[in-house]
Amino acid sequence: MAEVRVHVPAPLRSHVAGEPTILVEATSLHMALGAVQAAYPALADRLLTDDGRVRPYVNLFLNGRDVRLLEADKLTIDQPADLTIVPSIAGGAPDLTREERLRYHRQLILPELGLEGQQRLRAASVLVVGAGGLGSPAALYLAAAGVGRIGIVDGDIVELSNLHRQILHDTTSVGTRKTTSAKARLEELNPDVEVMEIPRRLDASNALEILDGWDVVVDGTDNFPTRYVINDACVLLGIPLAYGAIFRFDGQASVFAASGGPCYRCLFRDPPPAALAPSCAEAGVLGALPGIVGSIQATETIKLITGMGTPLIGRLLLVDALGGEFRSLEIRRDPACVVCGDTPTLTDLVDFEAFCAESLDVDEPGAPFPIPAGFQLPVPFPAVDALELKEMIDRGKRLVLVDVRDPAEHAMSDLANLGAISLPMEELEERLEEIDPLVETILFCRTGRRSMEAVEFLHSRGYARVLNLSGGINGWARDVDPNLPTY
Repeated sequence: MAEVRVHVPAPLRSHVAGEPTILVEATSLHMALGAVQAAYPALADRLLTDDGRVRPYVNLFLNGRDVRLLEADKLTIDQPADLTIVPSIAGGAPDLTREERLRYHRQLILPELGLEGQQRLRAASVLVVGAGGLGSPAALYLAAAGVGRIGIVDGDIVELSNLHRQILHDTTSVGTRKTTSAKARLEELNPDVEVMEIPRRLDASNALEILDGWDVVVDGTDNFPTRYVINDACVLLGIPLAYGAIFRFDGQASVFAASGGPCYRCLFRDPPPAALAPSCAEAGVLGALPGIVGSIQATETIKLITGMGTPLIGRLLLVDALGGEFRSLEIRRDPACVVCGDTPTLTDLVDFEAFCAESLDVDEPGAPFPIPAGFQLPVPFPAVDALELKEMIDRGKRLVLVDVRDPAEHAMSDLANLGAISLPMEELEERLEEIDPLVETILFCRTGRRSMEAVEFLHSRGYARVLNLSGGINGWARDVDPNLPTY
């Protein structure tokens, strides 16, 4: 007889005294299911029909392998094994009202979903982390589909630059909390849905508390520290994670942290260097792209709740909006993963801000320019802020302003009225002769990060009078010229 660890999703744990894992002994899958039925009849009632067959809306994975369509009595178990129940099944919901039957009619007539699937949606709870580009379509479609309880986690305020992609919000909500705007919009769409506002920034100190108790988590975030903390918290709590990510014209989607499947760390063990991962604010994003990826996340969430179809567990869906292509790649659970591997070493959440900073290998290219070995910048870093620059200009000091952003960014906002010239970073090394080493030169970009790298490069080439504009052109707009567009 071999030990079988049966992983129970959160909505069914009330039938096993709240335990995420139960143990039975068996020599076959059929015997294992029989042992579950004998020890936990209430749980078995949710999984098995009266004649002992697995219900059609239940997914079973034996050691990560989908066994729904295989004969249980022929699947032998001769060593310790993991039997995973997927997805989270929310049963026991009362019958739908007449209004609900009308509202969800187009879903109800799908034989794969039907009345029972709609009841499970109504009894389910989904936490959407981030009410931005991805969280907006995901939350809207989940509310429209009839998910009973939706939580929205976001600590930000709605800004005008959000509206081209964050369709939960509109012009009248600029300046309000994103969670407040989201709650109002979702309740307008479907007043039967309970919407819970969590106007906080999710981090290692609060993630386990915030995520605990939800059936599915939707990752609508846009930064690596939060992605890693959500992933690890979901693994530790046993909650499936509907993952999505976007950048310019490319998107990704998958389901992580489902029992038996890979987690985010299995795919990306460490975050990339900051210079290789600019934010969407710096690199841009096609407004409709998060609509595509967020809708996929909502679809995967609905599949996890209802048991329809095959979730993206163990697969990464790639979206190429510019080329109009979708590709699906197989991804596997890493046995050596520190959080979901065979012998996990990470059993609690860590300081992910520090983790992401420490993981930036110094041997990796941090800047697009070659810096001579042993070169060191002056201390303190050669920089001025917007108010200092204004004072220099007001005094009539001779200086040159250089905009190192891409031409598309330069077209959005510029300092041409101050005589600034455009010299994109990728052209800087080839156009060094255009910079006068004898004249004080101020480099700027959107926020000051990229121009800081360019300043370091120029100093390494002997341009000692080059300074960085801390805060970039957005800092200038904030502190000096509020009429200048920001993005």
